[in-house]
Amino acid sequence: MTEATANEKNENRVLIILACGTNNPNRSVRAFHLAQVAHQMGKEVAIFLLDEAVYLARKGVAENLRAPTGDVADDIIAYLQEFEVPIYACAPCAKTRQIKEEDLMEGFEMAPASKMWELACQSTTLSL
Repeated sequence: MTEATANEKNENRVLIILACGTNNPNRSVRAFHLAQVAHQMGKEVAIFLLDEAVYLARKGVAENLRAPTGDVADDIIAYLQEFEVPIYACAPCAKTRQIKEEDLMEGFEMAPASKMWELACQSTTLSL
């Protein structure tokens, strides 16, 4: 693979890393919104939830999470689920917070930090 081909591939892939949860609804909702926008632009998108953000993967938590702009996390997540955008929850972060695989919303999955690095090395990465 040439350097130009590698760069083109990276430009089409986006990884959004989110480390805050309900403690910062604006930033949390914005991460999902930016993932939706990138997907609508034809980008290959993935989201990786770290630290407090893993709470957002739990069923029911994001239902009423709203940004000041009026964007609602639940509506945006429904879009991401419909289009099977991968959303990963840091497994050690979730375990520490007593969140189990069966607690996760549809389309969310547990993943180790190595998955985040794998995605980051192949993508344009935005950390919120």
